[in-house]
Amino acid sequence: MNQENMAKELDLEFLEYIVKALVDNPKDVKVERKVDEMGVLLSLKVNPEDMGQIIGREGSTAKAIRNLVRIVGLKNHARVNLKIEEPEGGRAPRPERKEASPADDIDNISL
Repeated sequence: MNQENMAKELDLEFLEYIVKALVDNPKDVKVERKVDEMGVLLSLKVNPEDMGQIIGREGSTAKAIRNLVRIVGLKNHARVNLKIEEPEGGRAPRPERKEASPADDIDNISL
C-alpha cells in the first residue's frame, strides 16, 4: 500500500478503534468508506444494543466522534463526514419501566 492510500485509510481505522473501545460488541462494528466529490463518507454500523453508547446522552458522544473524525480528515486534507446507520427494524426496545399509580401509594401507607 502506498503512502497516499495509507493516509486515506487512517480515518477509517481511527473511527473503528474509537468505536470498538466504546461498545460491548466490538465484533459487530462495521465501517464503510466512500469517496465522492463532496468528500469522504464513513458509514458506521454497530450492534443495536450498542447504539445508546455511540449516540450518548443528547447525542454528545456521536457529536464528539464526528468532531474527531473531521479533525483526522483535515489533517489529511479531506472533508470527512460520519453517518451512523440505524439498526434494522429501528431502535432496540427499551426495558419497560413500571410506573407506580397513586392507588399503589395509598395501599402502602402505614400509620
